[in-house]
Amino acid sequence: MVRFVAILAVCCVGTAGAAFDTSSGQVRVAPIVNGLDEPWSFGFLPDGRLLITEREGILLLVDDDITKVAGLPEIADVGQGGLLDILIPRDFAQRREIFMSYAKPQGRGAGTALMRARLSKDGGRLSEVTTIFEIEPSTSGGQHFGSRIVEAPDGTLFLTIGDRGARDTAQDLSIETGSVVRVNRDGSVPRDNPFVGQDGAQPEIWSFGHRNPQGAALDLAGNLLVVEHGARGGDEVNRVKKGANFGWPVISYGQHYSGRSIGEGTAKDGLQQPDFFWDPSMAPSGMMIYSGALWPEWRGDIFVGSLKFDYISRLDGTPMTEVEQLTGDETLRVRDVREGPNGGIWFLSVGNGTLYRMTPN
Repeated sequence: MVRFVAILAVCCVGTAGAAFDTSSGQVRVAPIVNGLDEPWSFGFLPDGRLLITEREGILLLVDDDITKVAGLPEIADVGQGGLLDILIPRDFAQRREIFMSYAKPQGRGAGTALMRARLSKDGGRLSEVTTIFEIEPSTSGGQHFGSRIVEAPDGTLFLTIGDRGARDTAQDLSIETGSVVRVNRDGSVPRDNPFVGQDGAQPEIWSFGHRNPQGAALDLAGNLLVVEHGARGGDEVNRVKKGANFGWPVISYGQHYSGRSIGEGTAKDGLQQPDFFWDPSMAPSGMMIYSGALWPEWRGDIFVGSLKFDYISRLDGTPMTEVEQLTGDETLRVRDVREGPNGGIWFLSVGNGTLYRMTPN
């Protein structure tokens, strides 16, 4: 049973919660919502309310109470798939549109899809629900849906898609698995996408050769970065470039789980190198690039949740390095990390079933 444990406006700083030390001093981590079941993502509405997705196919509105939002389409709760990311665009107050990624039933399988819907004024119901994009049917497996959504500065939408466990398809432009796609808000293809007009290529593809990008964010200059799972080692942070091939499974810094090497090594002409990689794998998920609002010294730093080692990674510098691990009893299987409206760092713990807010102590 979900229960709201901290009836606080998003703009307020609570005093409840635990404290732990960081390079910038002690921080306080307060629980905001607990009792969540496989939470995957969350977003902030302009009026201070929250939306939270649960993977089995539930969308929650958090106000003074918890409301289950009605009107979702059929969602495939299979393996790693289900109701996944949520994006509340910059113009929500004018249009009341939201976007969510999900596993859409496709015959005997399911594929990564992107829906657009309008949220009622009371937040209790979705209407005008439309699937604006779905991948070509590929596999019945339950792996590697990717599914992070990012609103680009020009209003187009990026969506990350994993290789669905069929790794060689990440090099095949005729299918969107293992790619980042870019679409307009109505699902149409932007004319300047790199593979528009190329025979046999899916025109939505922006970059390819990805394994399973489960985190994505814009840096402070508006450039897209993704973080993706490697195999055994080789989790990567990549700066996404238009039309670029990021190498999976031709090159990788990881190994197959059997211990065998992957592809042709760690580098090959024409294939992009990661900005950073973890070995051993830390199972990265949500990604946020910080504005510096409450911690100016962290401005521009990258924060990534670890599903395996129970911490939030902070990355900085050129070359990029992991400069700190933020860790406490609360950082148990961190699925999503976002900056709140007033500069607090919010994160979802799958292990605790809790949404937390981190502020200076």
